[in-house]
Amino acid sequence: MNLSPKEIVLELDKYIIGQEKAKRAVAIALRNRYRRSKLSKELRDEITPKNIIMQGPTGVGKTEIARRLAKLVKAPFIKVEATKYTEVGYVGRDCESMIRDLVEVSVRMVKEEKIKQVKDKAEEVVTNKIVDAIIEQKRMSGSTDIVNWDEYKTSLKEDVKLGKCDDEIIEINVKEASKPLGMIAGLGGDMDISNMLGSIFPAGKRRKKVTVAQAKTLLTDEESEKLIDEESVNAEAIRRAEQEGIVFIDEIDKIAGKNASKGPDVSREGVQRDILPLVEGSTVTTKYGTIKTDYILFIAAGAFHVSKVEDLIPEFQGRFPIRVELSSLTKYDFYKILTQPKNALTLQYAEMLKVDNINLIFKEDALEAISELAEKENETQENIGARRLHTLMEALVEDISFNANGTQPMTDVVIDNAYVSKVFKETKKKYDLHKYIL
Repeated sequence: MNLSPKEIVLELDKYIIGQEKAKRAVAIALRNRYRRSKLSKELRDEITPKNIIMQGPTGVGKTEIARRLAKLVKAPFIKVEATKYTEVGYVGRDCESMIRDLVEVSVRMVKEEKIKQVKDKAEEVVTNKIVDAIIEQKRMSGSTDIVNWDEYKTSLKEDVKLGKCDDEIIEINVKEASKPLGMIAGLGGDMDISNMLGSIFPAGKRRKKVTVAQAKTLLTDEESEKLIDEESVNAEAIRRAEQEGIVFIDEIDKIAGKNASKGPDVSREGVQRDILPLVEGSTVTTKYGTIKTDYILFIAAGAFHVSKVEDLIPEFQGRFPIRVELSSLTKYDFYKILTQPKNALTLQYAEMLKVDNINLIFKEDALEAISELAEKENETQENIGARRLHTLMEALVEDISFNANGTQPMTDVVIDNAYVSKVFKETKKKYDLHKYIL
């Protein structure tokens, strides 16, 4: 998608409140990819992405910015926690597995796209198979009410397409699902033993009684797999992961720290050293082929409460030239989060309770009171960012949600400042007492 940095920021604004600096940084990084793709091959190979480190408390939008960015351009994206990895020689996941996970995501994306392309062909084949199964069943049962089988087949085909036969039970041949036998460590990372044996002993077929609706799903998946070329899927997936992949490494501050290699945190600095070649550009072997990591965009993030960005090893810092600080959310930000985004919390709760005939109406003063409460809670307790709103909103609608059962007619329930004060009476009392405690 050919979007300008301003357009990218406008798209991100629909879901993420504030954090303009971070949005600008990722928008420029994304646009630079498009600019690079338009250059000559010689120059293109010389230009690598400018990786980003996001610094800010939890719940302020670090992950969401990266996830929405990837969704916007349909790029392969994975989020990993730095704390899950250990340096080579220790028990745990090796750092290269994050690249293999990215390739898996890319393969799944490409496969879904190819399946959509062959969907019509696959559905035609499946319809014929289901019609044949129904006719065979009728003939076996000795059905005498059908005079012209050809006419019946034509009308049946239409009925199957329109879903009129979805509840009918038929017997079909389905591929035997292979049972997972576990994983083993190999040169290309973790390998599924079932996949290895599957190539030697192909899965057999068995007769299964299912509804026509279930048969459509099972057979469409099977036929689509036959119609797509696996080699071209893998090649395209590798290319896309190489050129468009985004790896979001969270909790990067947990592997930072001066003298981290001494004492119990022996693997911290080692993890940084193992991630370094991936960020600098190396070749990783996967079961789909080899992938070069030179042009993958890496976004690292962390709260950096205890450690600082400067505590990361110099080489690691050098590979993340763009540093963005995300600010804590204020009551004005919380108010915007409750009202502006497409997926606003107030909208989510209102739509969910409509299912049980409750029409939730949030008044302006109630939203202002919740926003102020969220800011105070984050100041006096742990700062958990926008996640604080989930805690408060859940407590706010708990009674309504518990008593709603859908048997009553559509009822309006107004949530105003008085209602908020009643629910959070004890919490507000706590803040009133703070005025007198020095």
